[in-house]
Amino acid sequence: MKTSARNVFSGKVKSVLSGAVNDEIELSVEGGKSIVASITKASRERLGLKEGVEASALIKASFVLLMTDAEDYLLSTRNQFKGKVSKITRGTVNAEVQVDLPDGTGITSVITVASLENLGLAVGSPVTAIVKAMNVIVAVSAK
Repeated sequence: MKTSARNVFSGKVKSVLSGAVNDEIELSVEGGKSIVASITKASRERLGLKEGVEASALIKASFVLLMTDAEDYLLSTRNQFKGKVSKITRGTVNAEVQVDLPDGTGITSVITVASLENLGLAVGSPVTAIVKAMNVIVAVSAK
């Protein structure tokens, strides 16, 4: 798959919860993680999503928020990934932060330099990457 999304997780649909407007899709992806996406019912039908279908979750790096104290809060965010910062590429305005997850995969976030400094992030820092289900794009092969 050719995409500009920095975070692409491949797997299979684990469950589908149908709602009046949006459907909740849970994907079982590499490393044993689950990623939840909230997409329109029309999109779910057009993509043919049902249990067992192979699909990918695409998450733009700018949709990935980082927290250093997530364990102190109950969050409504469905997708939460605890890991450690493995690389920081600092720019003038933004910084790209690579987070390694315990299962050997990773997730990339783009945050402001001000946020990087406020969070005190450095290589090795424990961090939780969070992504709202509404910010997960689901893709299937057109073949």
